[in-house]
Amino acid sequence: MTVSRADTVAILGAGVMGEALLSGWLRGGRDAATVLISDRSPERLAHLEDKYAVRARPAAEAAAQAATLVLAVKPQDMRALVQEISGAVGDSTLVVSLAAGITTAFLEAQLPEGTSVARVMPNTPALVDQGMSAVSPGANCDADQLATATGLLQACGRVVALPEHHLDAVTAISGSGPAYIFYVVEAMIEAGVLLGMPRATSTELVVQTLYGAATMLKETGEHPTVLREQVSSPGGTTMAALRELDDHKVRAAFLTAIEAAARRSAQLAAGE
Repeated sequence: MTVSRADTVAILGAGVMGEALLSGWLRGGRDAATVLISDRSPERLAHLEDKYAVRARPAAEAAAQAATLVLAVKPQDMRALVQEISGAVGDSTLVVSLAAGITTAFLEAQLPEGTSVARVMPNTPALVDQGMSAVSPGANCDADQLATATGLLQACGRVVALPEHHLDAVTAISGSGPAYIFYVVEAMIEAGVLLGMPRATSTELVVQTLYGAATMLKETGEHPTVLREQVSSPGGTTMAALRELDDHKVRAAFLTAIEAAARRSAQLAAGE
């Protein structure tokens, strides 16, 4: 079967997020023949070719054969990748960047003049089709191209379109956010073990509690303060625990941590 360039998407950088998008697209019905992948690791490419029946190509060759390029490399590897593919990017190519802190202006300056760029901040729950992504158009990205970028991400979860100046905050909140949740889950599981429960039992209790609480937030539409107050009986166990968290300034620590993540995203944009 001959696949047209217009129908072809190339993922340049086949790490965790690249694979998350790839698997989401295929589960959503995209034909594997319309996807090209590229990565510096031959072993990684061989694994993904075998697992998903997609085609592996060198980055510049993939860029020449695809109408949409998804750049999924680490921020520190972006300049080298863009230099490698710049000569192969066509006039109508849409470039979608997943790299934290890399601005659309930076990419537009490195790519052929007039190239359409969209910047995306996804997160790892895309692996289970529950991702949260934000997308921002560059100077040359029109409404149809923004819709194309949005459609690619919707295969793996929810998407919001935002002005680019918000993306450092998005990076700090939803991009890095799963790690904060896992950090808290680790602590809760360890607390259960400390209190004498088997680790497997503590893990089951914590994971289901997290899932249930998240489902309540999503399905009830209630503010988290309301839901927290429903659990917090005066003088009860929950209030005792929350008092300890407040005494240890856990809320303030979360605010400070997320601010630090946003600052780091901005530093990456500045090349620091």
